Amino acid sequence: MSTLSHKSGYEAQAKIGLIERFSQRIVYYAERWFPDAYVFVVAACAVVALAALANGGQPLAISKAFSEGFWSIIPFTMQMALVAISGYVLAMSPPVAKCLRKLAAVPKTSRSAVVMTGVLSLLLSLINWGLALIFCGLLVREMARRTNLRLDYRAAGAAAYLSLGCGFTLGMSSSAAQFQATPASIPTSLMPITGVIGFDQTILTWQNLVVITVLTLISALVCYLTSPSDSQVKTAQDLGIDLGEDSLPALKRQRPGDYFEFSPILTLVVLALASGWLWETFKSGNPLISLSQLNTYNFVFLLLGLLLHWRARSFLESFVKAMPSISGVLLQFPFYGGIGFMLTKVMGADGHSLSDAIAHWFVSFANDPGTFSFLVSGYSAVLGFFIPSAGGKWVIEAPYIMSAANDLHAHLGWTLMVYNIAESLPNFLNPFWMLPLLGILRLRSKDLIGYTVMQFMVHFPIMILLATLLMSTFTYIAPVIPAK
Repeated sequence: MSTLSHKSGYEAQAKIGLIERFSQRIVYYAERWFPDAYVFVVAACAVVALAALANGGQPLAISKAFSEGFWSIIPFTMQMALVAISGYVLAMSPPVAKCLRKLAAVPKTSRSAVVMTGVLSLLLSLINWGLALIFCGLLVREMARRTNLRLDYRAAGAAAYLSLGCGFTLGMSSSAAQFQATPASIPTSLMPITGVIGFDQTILTWQNLVVITVLTLISALVCYLTSPSDSQVKTAQDLGIDLGEDSLPALKRQRPGDYFEFSPILTLVVLALASGWLWETFKSGNPLISLSQLNTYNFVFLLLGLLLHWRARSFLESFVKAMPSISGVLLQFPFYGGIGFMLTKVMGADGHSLSDAIAHWFVSFANDPGTFSFLVSGYSAVLGFFIPSAGGKWVIEAPYIMSAANDLHAHLGWTLMVYNIAESLPNFLNPFWMLPLLGILRLRSKDLIGYTVMQFMVHFPIMILLATLLMSTFTYIAPVIPAK
């Protein structure tokens, strides 16, 4: 019996070693060949421009679309920058910093630390993707400071990114699900096609719970199997990363003019000013849904950070210290706005945009709900690679997708979830959402992409197959249009 047990244990270790070696080869090539995130986005711009040209778009129209689109997501860019800053500010407050230190002390090995980070990232993303991304990024930094743990900083950083790679569109952070559940958000032209689709038809279905469960188990397993053994581990120190304390040094008032900066008076004034808005925002409805709005999220977290720092000087110092984490966001996000406009605003010879042409091409092959589900997931993944914004893309594509769903009697709510499930998977390859995390970890996209590619390779076929199979468990419901 002991011989059989020893043999099976040896075979299990051999399999783990094989997967680890394979993942390390991908990591090796990614570190050598994957470009900086800026190079990646400029290359994506060129690819989309050439595709728009091939679709019949005029060169001048393409140039105008790129230039006008470049500034189209400036508010979103600012929101994303504040997501990173508010998370950083909150984490540097004494209570949260203490919580991070306690949580960072839990794992005993590098592998268990990577798995814990990945699972935590996924679970937090069901509440809010910004909280998941920033909290787990700062947790990785805290774990990397431990002298008794040789943590692979790259694998742990990739695990912190799981929330944006495959988790956030399945929970309250799903902007497409929120959009369809809110009658006031749905354009009048779209309402007859989709109607109002409540959460009970999307993120709160038992089918979505199955997807979340399978997703979490697979993600944890991939984290465990691809996490490098001791001989292959690269710590933050090995990578030359400065892990200086995120907490702030002791600050003291040095002159009379500093009184208000070191007093809680200013904090109390701001909180008093915001109290009425807080009450109106959260007094009715689900607070998690309210918090998933980026402006609400950022304001609440800044207020919470101000409260936990208590004194203005501590809050201001933490804000300044957080600024380096957003340089990539400020520079590169506008390029994705240009890509979005080239995909949606440049009309070809037939009067359709490039995104229209891609959507029609995919949907034209569908002849039943199952095939349709499979094709929608493939289409969503392709477009998600170039427009990594589920909500913004859904507004553009919903008329075509949902019209086809009605024609084929495919469940509208699950069609939206199929779109959600597949849409986020290209984030494992596209560093768009990775930028705030890279700023916190002081890493480059090449450092994480080798591990996220492994997650993509495993998740893509399983998630698309699962989403397609689950479509058969639904019964078609005609669009529900609220009475005026």
